[in-house]
Amino acid sequence: MRPVQLVAMMLAFLLIAVAGGVLLAGLLLPAVGSVGAIGNATTDLFDELPTELEIDEPSEQSVMLDAEGNVLATFFAENRIIVGFDEISQHMKDAVVAVEDRRFYEHGGVDPEGILRATVRNLAGGDLEGASTLTQQYVKNVQIEESRVSNDPDLYTAATETTMARKLREARLAIALEQVRSKDEILTGYLNIAQFGPSQWGVEAAAHHYFNKSAADLNIAESALLAGITQSPAKWDPVTNPENAERRRNTVLGTMLSEGFITQAEYDEAVAIPVPDMLDPQDAPRGCGVAGNAAYFCQYVVNEILNNEAYGETVEDRRQLLNRGGLTIHTTLDPEKQQAAFDAVTGAVPIDDESGISVALSSVEPGTGRIFAMAQNTNYGVASESDPRATQVNYNVGKSHGGGSGFQSGSTFKVFTLVQWLREGNSLMDRVNSANRVFPRDTWTISCDHDRRFRPAGNYEPKNLEGFGGGVETVLESTRTSINTSFVVMAQQMDLCDITDIAMDMGVRTGSGAPLDSNPAMVLGSNTVTPLSMANAYATLAAGGVTCEPVAITSMTDRNGEEIPVPPSNCKRVLEEDVVRGVNHALQAVMGPEWDSTGSTARIDRPTAGKTGTANDDTHAWFIGFVPQMAAAVWMGHSDRDEQMGYEVINGVWRNRVYGGLIAAPTWKAYMERATEGMPVENFADAPSRVVHGERIRVPSIGGQTVEDARRTLEQAGFDVRMGHAVDSGWPEGLAVATSPAAGSQAQRGQTVTIYTSGGRDSSDDDERSGGDNRGDRDRDRDDRRGGDRGRGDRGGDGDRGRGRGGNDD
Repeated sequence: MRPVQLVAMMLAFLLIAVAGGVLLAGLLLPAVGSVGAIGNATTDLFDELPTELEIDEPSEQSVMLDAEGNVLATFFAENRIIVGFDEISQHMKDAVVAVEDRRFYEHGGVDPEGILRATVRNLAGGDLEGASTLTQQYVKNVQIEESRVSNDPDLYTAATETTMARKLREARLAIALEQVRSKDEILTGYLNIAQFGPSQWGVEAAAHHYFNKSAADLNIAESALLAGITQSPAKWDPVTNPENAERRRNTVLGTMLSEGFITQAEYDEAVAIPVPDMLDPQDAPRGCGVAGNAAYFCQYVVNEILNNEAYGETVEDRRQLLNRGGLTIHTTLDPEKQQAAFDAVTGAVPIDDESGISVALSSVEPGTGRIFAMAQNTNYGVASESDPRATQVNYNVGKSHGGGSGFQSGSTFKVFTLVQWLREGNSLMDRVNSANRVFPRDTWTISCDHDRRFRPAGNYEPKNLEGFGGGVETVLESTRTSINTSFVVMAQQMDLCDITDIAMDMGVRTGSGAPLDSNPAMVLGSNTVTPLSMANAYATLAAGGVTCEPVAITSMTDRNGEEIPVPPSNCKRVLEEDVVRGVNHALQAVMGPEWDSTGSTARIDRPTAGKTGTANDDTHAWFIGFVPQMAAAVWMGHSDRDEQMGYEVINGVWRNRVYGGLIAAPTWKAYMERATEGMPVENFADAPSRVVHGERIRVPSIGGQTVEDARRTLEQAGFDVRMGHAVDSGWPEGLAVATSPAAGSQAQRGQTVTIYTSGGRDSSDDDERSGGDNRGDRDRDRDDRRGGDRGRGDRGGDGDRGRGRGGNDD
């Protein structure tokens, strides 16, 4: 643009400014057009300048709160807190007007006197002089903010270039803005968007940073100090350059005095205060690193937002919403339970323990999915020489939420075989042979294994603790003492895909997000799952069969207080109540007082249910349990590898081996004892007789029948049959004469009934012919009671080993 054009344009703006609006531009420009043949070109150029400025709300920090309203963390691209006109001290408004634009309330967006002065200086070849009004500065800041939000470097360049063309665009936009916004609105917008420190945007954030107070409470000296910063935020920063800042503050105070905003006495008092004495600097760190022991939960919430397309089309859009959208995020985190969780895991294995073993705990509310607590024994951050175990990986969750691949669950996974067992009409008193054995690879039902990848390469040979074989045990006893082979026997009678399906229906998730593998080893916990999902699955049992998605956010509002939808819990029933009551009955037995109840070390003074777990070679140890109102899962192990724990000092104690009942269960107990304080004591619902004992039917009489007929009679009645020894009887030798249980008694359908045959008559009375010789029934069930060595956990420690391909301990 040539100098003559610039003069013409400036004269036009002067006339417009004096006349008070852009609507007169068409009339006034021809008056300037007499400057030679450039009139038409100047008019065209003026008409091409924009007259409308789209002003979006400036970026504002978002805040995350716990369940009691305490701040967990703030998030921002620019540290800004938006406030209204009445929430800013009058001294602050006066200071800015005095130093930046003393005729702010008089002009129409541009200052004619300033324009003339700047034009003459600029045309004379001096440094480009601004003469910008507060309205023009506001326009500039709005455009800069837009460039940051849209990540548009060209827009930033256009908003900041030191050219007369930019000044002209800015001036016309300022004039247009004055037609639609009041002076107070423009001043408030400027005070909220301008930079008042190296990393502080807006006067409210600056007041908090420098003085630890609100902008509404700023006094004269503080207001002058802040008003002076905007010219050069780094140069006038009072923290790093207090002497410079004091000179600048006093300049502003002098202007306030000359403009009549303050008295001489107020000026004298303000300039006498040394700047360092005014300051109470407060850092405003951002992100989850400031959330303390709740940092991993905080990161989980962040990933909930970043993963949800409802909050933006792309991940970057969602990140912008979090960092610039002024969100208020209310979460489910209970601060007292969170502290109890952190104390429990670090009490079990301290952060700096020489063993390097990690511990994680997740706690959820049954029936809602609300996450009460999420803790682990590491500091949130990047590993360093001083803190080599610091990490940003959340061991409680999977990769989608900042976690890892998950961990083998050991015997905690047996509960899903038990669930399916009862769903298929079986009972807790069903008896299974827990002896160690080989399970041929082709004897499994795996309906979902279309490519046969779940079938073991060879035969599957799990083992109980230290190789001891088990005898015939009830399912209830097998659960209480965590007998491996019993559960493999049970699973072999069902479809393995049904077991993994119900586990996933109840909420179990792998760390990778892939479906659970339905191979035989999964019965004993070979899938790598997350503590949060296991706690949530067990919460399904506490909720009577209703499962919910884990929920971390209860509500969320935008900068205007408008509600934003949050991820739903999607609660639904997945289990029958009778089945749940039966499972809970068995899991309460796990926590019984007996020395060989594997969960006895987790007992607390209220009804509880749970299950221990130890992965192969003691690489991972678990305890998962619940009361009716809360569930929690504890995992411990090496976070990055399957390495045996044990034969080492852990928390100052030498441990030969590590299993679920040794450290994980007491850790759960330590958490639950504190987390349930003040919580009403509730009982679990009683299990129905059918689920516990099975369907009970009358044992028919078979006295005097041939063995073949007797076997047929009993099998048709619904019993399994085995042969016992011969007994003395008045019946002819070889005939069936008695049973155990005795004829006429009630027995469980499917129960094994023993047939005893006649060995011939002896000298005893022969008055038993009428209904079968059951004279020796009190002795004949000794075979049922005899059993064998049982593969139980050691000293309440759940160490039953499931060796073999993919097998797991406990």
